[in-house]
Amino acid sequence: MSDLRILIVEDEPLIAADIAASMEEMDFIVTGIAYSVNTALEELKNNTPDIVLLDIQLHKGQEGIEIAQIINEKYGLPFIYLTSFSDKKTLQDAKTTEPSGYVVKPFNEAGLYAAIEIALYNHTQKNKSKFPELLLERINKQLADPFSDREFEVLQLIYNGNTNYQIAEKLFISINTVKKRINAAYLKMDTSSRTAALAKLRSYMLTQ
Repeated sequence: MSDLRILIVEDEPLIAADIAASMEEMDFIVTGIAYSVNTALEELKNNTPDIVLLDIQLHKGQEGIEIAQIINEKYGLPFIYLTSFSDKKTLQDAKTTEPSGYVVKPFNEAGLYAAIEIALYNHTQKNKSKFPELLLERINKQLADPFSDREFEVLQLIYNGNTNYQIAEKLFISINTVKKRINAAYLKMDTSSRTAALAKLRSYMLTQ
């Protein structure tokens, strides 16, 4: 799967369905919809996404803050808060978890897409110093079927926090060509998601 994988955590079924439809329109993959904390944690563990859209208020209170803390501690994934609340206390509580984005309801499709692009970029930049620069020669020494220059070019852009559409724009190629190159690269790494691919790329660079 070359598309961005998104988990939606939202306790209002109609809103969740609307967000899911918008994500699919944008050519993203919705890995699951969680209406509660327990379901969200199960999805994170068993079907880890690339990014989480997270409602702050779930049923009783700020359960979204609790989920965010677990995401930071265990998964290191980017997440965007989706909330109807923008009061000072909610904003202060949200800031302590260092979200990659914060979107106030109601929102439109264009605004949500922009928030996702910015979230991926912000998350990558925040963690950039933790991870090594990718070197094609070192990585290819560890692969039975080495990356081509074009596949590596796409992987570098993913590594730097770009969506498929941003990659297509930067390389002046079609979105289908981007997906083909990503899928070919994932096959060579024996992986099927962006998060897993990034982890493998980092591990290749840490292996001498």
